[in-house]
Amino acid sequence: MEKRLTRWLRVLREDLWTADANPLPPSVWLRWLPHGLVILVAIGTAIADMDQLGDGYNLGTETGLLIAVAQGTAVALAPWRPVPAWWLSTVAVVVSAMGARTQLIAGHAEFNSPWPWSPPAMVAQCVVLYLLALRVPTRAAAETLALTALATYILQGLIGSANYSSTGMLAVALFGGVVLLGSTQRGRREARTQLVEQAGITAEERARRTLLEERSRIARELHDVVAHHMSVISIQAQVAPHLTENPSEELKENLAGIRQNAVEALTELRRVLGVLRSEHPEDQYGIAGAADGTAPHAPQPTLDRLGALVENTRAAGLAVTVEISGEVHPFPPGVELSAYRIIQEALSNALRHAPGSSVRVELDHYPRGLQVRVINSRPARPAPPSPGAGHGLLGMRERATMLGGTLMATETSHGGFVVAAFLPRSDDPSGSRISTGTTGKTATGTPATGTTGTTGTTGEKAR
Repeated sequence: MEKRLTRWLRVLREDLWTADANPLPPSVWLRWLPHGLVILVAIGTAIADMDQLGDGYNLGTETGLLIAVAQGTAVALAPWRPVPAWWLSTVAVVVSAMGARTQLIAGHAEFNSPWPWSPPAMVAQCVVLYLLALRVPTRAAAETLALTALATYILQGLIGSANYSSTGMLAVALFGGVVLLGSTQRGRREARTQLVEQAGITAEERARRTLLEERSRIARELHDVVAHHMSVISIQAQVAPHLTENPSEELKENLAGIRQNAVEALTELRRVLGVLRSEHPEDQYGIAGAADGTAPHAPQPTLDRLGALVENTRAAGLAVTVEISGEVHPFPPGVELSAYRIIQEALSNALRHAPGSSVRVELDHYPRGLQVRVINSRPARPAPPSPGAGHGLLGMRERATMLGGTLMATETSHGGFVVAAFLPRSDDPSGSRISTGTTGKTATGTPATGTTGTTGTTGEKAR
């Protein structure tokens, strides 16, 4: 019992024996209006309390003014430092009640005066307890309520007075109600704040998970490309001795070692692919089809399969034209794969978000890289609700960034949408941006924001 009492007194001291600031935040809509109302209540209760103390209890002008100012100061202090305000208000009430008791017993005060809580003091204490319950934990608010009720019981039940109208029960009931109301509102505010924070954390986790999924998909495809190269190295190392007349034993041994290392690396890559490879990505409109191939170990598509992709898109009901300019240069497989995937995603987005539109695919070949544009016109009719997750731009941006390129996705002035990307041949930053100088071309030097779910002026969604 002694340990419990000591622990309770320690907790009580930590909760209530403090002068730390705990300001009431300004209202979202009304800003500082609640604080102004509290100041008005403080002035009103001080004036009313001074009248009750001076005329009703006959404590004198100076004493009544001092106690009334203390009571009003407690109310005004409550929005910023509620615990010290409660101490000041409670002490002022106890002092005024003891002074009034002397006058009531002597018959100098008005007969049947409200005691130990005068009406202005009850209003002031209610405001202080309500603001305290809004700012401090429920445990501390319950402690202040219990101590207030204990002080009321000691004044009225143990000490007592004469010729008065009892206000103790009414005061305790009012105090309990305002503490309950304030604690409830504080709990709702904390729950709402935690909900907003949790929603923000969930959105961040969802974005991070989506980014990791896109990067895993890209990594899986690049592993396919590397595995293909390792297969070629293995075959070339096996065939090379037969292409050389009278090869030396040392050459055969080196080529055999190269082939053995390539085969071992290929085996490990296939194991990694077994972990990374997932089901074929959702293709709602079936535009990939034969262009991609669905065999478990089919090679990743390149621009050589662009014709099949365009034909599948036309079969899905979208008018597509292809324009290729510049001298066609062979590009690394990673560049061609990324260009193919960007075009595929852009065509899928046009089918999903711009039904009835016409699409133009532009491929501009430059010595330093490949510029890709997919431009669709204004949709002919509103787009139906899309079942997609809206992560197309994120994947396209990751592919372009991986190659050191840039990607831009934005609405056109005619209500359509354009996806433009420049994919450099290598990671050389000097080749990551290029300007064609042709009228009507869209610059690609601005990186895409990757924002999804925004709605354009024509009802077409950003992809």
